[in-house]
Amino acid sequence: MDVLHEAFLWLNDPLNWTGRNGVIALTRDHIIVSFLAVLLAAVVALPTGLWLGHRRRGATAGVVVANTTRALPTLALLTLLAASGLFGNTATVLACAVFAVPPLLTNTVTGLGEVDADIRDAARGVGMSGRRSLWAVEVPLAVPLIAAGIRTASVQVLATVPLAALVGGRSLGTIVVTGFGTQDYGQVLAGGILVAALCLVSEGLLAIAQHLLTPRGLRALARDTSDTPSRRAKRAQITSSALAEAPTSGSNRSGSSA
Repeated sequence: MDVLHEAFLWLNDPLNWTGRNGVIALTRDHIIVSFLAVLLAAVVALPTGLWLGHRRRGATAGVVVANTTRALPTLALLTLLAASGLFGNTATVLACAVFAVPPLLTNTVTGLGEVDADIRDAARGVGMSGRRSLWAVEVPLAVPLIAAGIRTASVQVLATVPLAALVGGRSLGTIVVTGFGTQDYGQVLAGGILVAALCLVSEGLLAIAQHLLTPRGLRALARDTSDTPSRRAKRAQITSSALAEAPTSGSNRSGSSA
């Protein structure tokens, strides 16, 4: 109880919230490092996942290879980067990006893999190319899983970035490491509370974003878990509407060029 009381005293001290090493400045640095790490991972994982998921060949092998990086602890990777001369936030961004690739790649491949083969055949039947089918039909249907992968990766990275303080980086982990150095365990607990609060807030905001990005028809199907003829009819209706919209835009372009 004494440590918990000391943590709340530390959090209620206005001096701990201002300045270069205050909570506000460290939270900003924490979010920036996390954003850059997820962005770097997304640049690698999303195009790869879309390619593998659309081809439906080599997807399993790609996911397995990506998941092997989970066996490498982020702290060990940070240590290796520090030994090679990379310190601070640069090393943290690289290490956390490696940590964020598996959920992004896995969810993207899985999302495209779960698109029914009949839907792909219908897209080819109306004259869509492979690329057009990917962006007009498959990706919209895979949006819920892709968004879930981004959400998972983001929260995982936010919870891991505090390790940056061990290699000279700046994050909310600086509060924890400083508390250990001065044996102020109330400050250590306060830093942990701040990291947990940031992760919970981010989880809530990303869940709302995921809900908004999911097409309305897919949200309705997600709420209806029964495998009934009406549900199958709804799925077919959503697919047919997506197929109907795509060729219209293409025909408009061809008509205008004529």
